[in-house]
Amino acid sequence: VYFSMKRSPGPTIGRVSLYLRLLSKLREAGVRTVSSQELARRSGSTAVQVRKDLSLVGASGTRGKGYPVVRLEEALRSRLGLDQRRSVALVGAGRIGQALLGSEAFRCQGFHIEAVFDADPDKIGVRWHGLEVQSDARLEAVLVRAGIEIAVVAVPARAAQPVVSRLVGAGVRGILSFAPTRLDVPPGVVIQSVDTAAEMERLSYALFRGEAPGRQAASTGVSRESSRGVGAGETCSGNE
Repeated sequence: VYFSMKRSPGPTIGRVSLYLRLLSKLREAGVRTVSSQELARRSGSTAVQVRKDLSLVGASGTRGKGYPVVRLEEALRSRLGLDQRRSVALVGAGRIGQALLGSEAFRCQGFHIEAVFDADPDKIGVRWHGLEVQSDARLEAVLVRAGIEIAVVAVPARAAQPVVSRLVGAGVRGILSFAPTRLDVPPGVVIQSVDTAAEMERLSYALFRGEAPGRQAASTGVSRESSRGVGAGETCSGNE
């Protein structure tokens, strides 16, 4: 396997993320090499698509032998920036925020929530998983002092843009938003939105057309397994 920093389109990165989860399971099962055909079968894609995706992120296997599982996993983790610990701020101490704070999947992939903020006086001072919910008035000071560059926004839509603007002003360069609204950020800042309502609408549309969700997923090269990540009770040995 070789590895380089080629620029990859968004959909490819989504599929590569799935390959990474599959490789982790193969490694834990003691599998040493894997073919593009096997990765395709497990991901609901095609061997041609798998080889194309892996070549775009700079990985190449050996003809007749496939890809070394451990080395390919390490290469993909590096390509996705998961080979280092990343500190994260959480803004919004509601149900979504609490679920994320307790997520083992976050920590498995190197994302560690280091600070939690909320504007609700009843939540400020409450401790979640060892972290105290802080007043959002302290947002900028804490982020700048800690050098945090990634934030999760789990606030109502009306409050999201002001919060995002403050995060950007405090040096945050990557934002994951659960707010159901469009958010503006300046160049150099990456924002990803999680719109659960839109995903349910897509699912409804697929069912209305009589398409089984599994077939819909396979047609795009992403299987249902991609949405599960590391579930409750699963471990992330080797990924810390």
